[in-house]
Amino acid sequence: MSNDSENPRRDAWGRPLPTWPPAPRQAERKPQPSPVPEPSIRAEHGRLQRAFLPVILFTVLLWWLQFLASVFGWNFWALGIRPGEVAGLIGILAAPLIHGGWGHLVANTPPVIILGTLLLYSYPRAARWVVPLVWTGSGIGVWLFGEPGSVHAGASGLAHGLMFFLFIVGVLRRDRRAMAISMAVFFLYGGMVLTIFPREADVSWEAHLFGAIPGALLAFLLFRLDAAPPRKVYAWEQQEEEDDPVIGDLWKYREPPPPEWLEDTDEVLLHGDDDEERW
Repeated sequence: MSNDSENPRRDAWGRPLPTWPPAPRQAERKPQPSPVPEPSIRAEHGRLQRAFLPVILFTVLLWWLQFLASVFGWNFWALGIRPGEVAGLIGILAAPLIHGGWGHLVANTPPVIILGTLLLYSYPRAARWVVPLVWTGSGIGVWLFGEPGSVHAGASGLAHGLMFFLFIVGVLRRDRRAMAISMAVFFLYGGMVLTIFPREADVSWEAHLFGAIPGALLAFLLFRLDAAPPRKVYAWEQQEEEDDPVIGDLWKYREPPPPEWLEDTDEVLLHGDDDEERW
């Protein structure tokens, strides 16, 4: 029996014909991410509770201070921000804790609870920077650029900063959780984009604006600080590629068989309804 490697097929000019089949190429396997166990529902519930607890305690403090002001007639406006006045510097720290009345407090309570809980739940590491910097940044901006003779108080500047941070971070990170939170936040409080401009009298648009600015800047600086949630790996992603039931492993070859490899006829039978159909 002759060895094909020693006696290769040759054409009319004595040149060796290309061999077939060529060496099959290795199937390209995409690197599979290591399976990471998804957090259980109980773990996520506990994490949400830990995020909600400090936010609800802060809200209780706001309502307790407003209750004291209403019952005992205490005037906390002296602790507000007075732009350009040395005595008004204390308001940088104290202004978010006091409100002009029950209506003012009721309006600020839902965004503080919702946005604060989402921040601590989704980005706990970034929250350590976002909350104090938005809190003080809003107050400093109002003290520097606010209207002289005015008094500013309330947690709306903090709420605006949290809203802008959560929305922009979701756009930058693009993981499922971040994008879902970003869309939900914009759906609920997208109107805050308009309230950073002067629109209504007796509304501190300066606090809104100078709360939104540090919130947006921190989003660009800290959006990678917290790790992305583990990606769910589906079973079909880990399955090996199988040969096609019709063509077998021919899909592994980079090129079709050369014409010289075929027999003397150039007619190839097409298996179909008409067995006599040829081309």
